[in-house]
Order: sequence, then structure tokens, then C-alpha cells
Amino acid sequence: MNFDQTLIIAVDFDGTIVEDAYPKIGKPKLFAFETLRKLQKEGHRLILWTYRCGKKLNEAVAFCENNGIVFYAVNNSFSGEEYGENISRKIHADLFIDDRNIGGFIGWGEIYQMLTNTKPNIPKQKKGFFNFFKNL
Repeated sequence: MNFDQTLIIAVDFDGTIVEDAYPKIGKPKLFAFETLRKLQKEGHRLILWTYRCGKKLNEAVAFCENNGIVFYAVNNSFSGEEYGENISRKIHADLFIDDRNIGGFIGWGEIYQMLTNTKPNIPKQKKGFFNFFKNL
């Protein structure tokens, strides 16, 4: 994966940017803020996409701002987006980074390498029943 275009990247907070300690704010994950700052510097738009709302959401946004990340949008596709009766709550993004992915959270170093193609990432094929479904 090598992206030469600007991406909209939705990023989860608890368990992804910080260790999961909800409702508290956990310790930052290794390389989380460094990677996010680098992605922003490269022109990518970051959306904070989290379960948090109200005061807990404001705390998360402030925590990120204190660590040098100001998001393009928070729990929306763009700043100022309003939801109505006929508008989807689904966020428009090119990529979603979340600790609840199939296979779990792979780490910020690996995520950055995948996005910038700084090292070959060739997963080994595992034999077994579940590999069958990958090729369908």
C-alpha cells in the first residue's frame, strides 16, 4: 500500500491512540502521536472517530490537542456536519484505524510503514480452514 494522494483517515481513540482505560484517558500508545503528526504533515486529513461523547469526548479532543493533533473533524465526516432524518451517521473516510479491526491493532509503526510503503509488508500465508475464506 503506497498512497500518493491525500487521504481522509478516521482514527479511534480508546485502545488505538491511547491505551484503553475508558472512561479515563489511558497512556498514549507507542508512536501514536508521532505517527499522527507525520500523517498530518504529509497532508492527510484526520478524523477522530470514537464512542466518546459529551464531556468525555471533549477530554479526548483536548488530550490530542495537547499532544499536537487538531482533527479535521470529530465524529463527523467534516467539521460542521449536521445529522438530520435522512442523513447517515456513517463517516466518510478512506481508511479507518481502530483497535477492533479483525486481527486487532497492529501498532503505529506498522500502520505508518503500510501507508508509506517504507518496508515490504508481505504477510505469510497460513494454512488452515480460515485461509479458505480469504480467497473467496
